[in-house]
Amino acid sequence: MNLSLRSFLPPLDLGWNHVRAVCAMPTCHNKLLMRAVPGARAGIYVGEIWYCSPDCFAMESRQTLASLCTRTVVEMPRNPRLPLGLALLAKNYISEGQLRFGVALSEHHGVTLETTLLEQGIVSDKQLAAARAAQWGCPVLGHEPAAQVVEADLPPTLLRACSAAPLHYSAKAKRLVLGFVHRVEHTLLQSIEQITGCRAEPCFITPAEFREQLDRLAPVEGYAEIVDNDPGTVPQMGRTLGSYAVEYSAREARFTRCKSWVWARIAGKRGTADILFPLKAAPATTKREFSTAIPEVTEAIG
Repeated sequence: MNLSLRSFLPPLDLGWNHVRAVCAMPTCHNKLLMRAVPGARAGIYVGEIWYCSPDCFAMESRQTLASLCTRTVVEMPRNPRLPLGLALLAKNYISEGQLRFGVALSEHHGVTLETTLLEQGIVSDKQLAAARAAQWGCPVLGHEPAAQVVEADLPPTLLRACSAAPLHYSAKAKRLVLGFVHRVEHTLLQSIEQITGCRAEPCFITPAEFREQLDRLAPVEGYAEIVDNDPGTVPQMGRTLGSYAVEYSAREARFTRCKSWVWARIAGKRGTADILFPLKAAPATTKREFSTAIPEVTEAIG
């Protein structure tokens, strides 16, 4: 009877497809399934796409970055049907005579109606916030001032650009209440939902409440906002993301565009970072044709 060492080992047939890498980088040379190797890096997920290393992630992120930088964003006006003056009139904050006076004076000086009404002392900031809420069909912050500290992983740069401040955040319920001063910025709401997976609901606040609440905004532990004011070309942006992927031991990433910013989130064992790239200096330099679809992130496995 012929015996061999193989006869004492349990049968093992993983198959070639289970041994080869699943890295989404077409030219990746790492041919072992690194998640099955003890001590190996878990890689980085972008949606359901997996990259075996920060290098592969940085190289392939150029596609998404170029798509976001070159995409023509057409924002729907979404202007309220009810003019502000009529909203103030409907709430009995002003009279018809005051409305006619305010319109004539604002046209004469070339300023907005709300500026004229405020300067003339006809309405208050609180009344304007209530009128805007009626315009947009949103609630308004109550009579009590916003006085609670909100811990949130949101970039203050984008909040200031949109005159918005978090009023309530529940990580368990995945719910965020965002107070706006002038108008509901739907681009910001959609971007927050894409990046955080949190349902964002708008309401209206006064400029003073906005400033006070933004001062009370506290980042969650391990969170950082990084604004790259000189992003350079798309390949340079990709290398920047790769370096932060190494720094934060990244396991997942998300991308979106909010107004004139590219917003990338890197999350890993060492925390979470939101990297913001202004679009003014980020020309695309690749000849490949890119998809505009941005996959959502799933949890990293392994």
